[in-house]
Amino acid sequence: MLHPILIVRNITREGPGLLETMLNRYGIGTEQVDLTKGDAFPDPRGFKAVVVLGGPSSANDETPAMLEELRQISTVIEKEIPYLGICLGLQTLVKASGGKVVKSPFREIGFYGPDGEPFRVDLTEAGMKDPLFAGLGRSFRVFQLHGETVEPFTGNTEILGIGQCCPMQAVRTGSRAYGLQCHFELTPELFESWLPVDDDLKTMDHAMLLSQFEEIREEYTQTGLRLMENFLRIAGVA
Repeated sequence: MLHPILIVRNITREGPGLLETMLNRYGIGTEQVDLTKGDAFPDPRGFKAVVVLGGPSSANDETPAMLEELRQISTVIEKEIPYLGICLGLQTLVKASGGKVVKSPFREIGFYGPDGEPFRVDLTEAGMKDPLFAGLGRSFRVFQLHGETVEPFTGNTEILGIGQCCPMQAVRTGSRAYGLQCHFELTPELFESWLPVDDDLKTMDHAMLLSQFEEIREEYTQTGLRLMENFLRIAGVA
């Protein structure tokens, strides 16, 4: 019997956030592993879906843990297991599918870009038709926290969402493996836990960041919850 959802943390502090809210709403069980605590990445074939969260490491690292993570995600792709990757989880998906992870042309941090405009993700035509974004508009406010991006990949990967500074924001590999460069999963509690420990965020004005989050929190939360619910439906567990 397959377990419902595998959640993989690449660092302890980056938890499932709004995904956990939706899982609790549906009463869906999970197995959670934390790679920074030495947990193994389980065989994904034992799960109905796999979620890989963010973290400060790189998909280009040649550590045993990262090489094993890429190997297991390759199995996800091969077996067409529903997959949702956030930030580093997008980059590992693309790397495992044969693409490249490179330094981003601009290090995207926070809610606003260098031009003072909010970070947004605009859906492509393919994204507008994809069930992951069903019931959502064409454009969303997002939070960003990354210094790497992905480059063109194999033909079975489609671009679903683009950004102003860093174009590659949402992709699908095969039929049910998704990657999001931006963060849709933040709750206020999760965000506040990042501020004093993340190397980029701890040097910024925390009062300003919290105020910016509060300005969009209602819209952001509804978007994130809908996206997470859509993924659970794609996975066949909601």
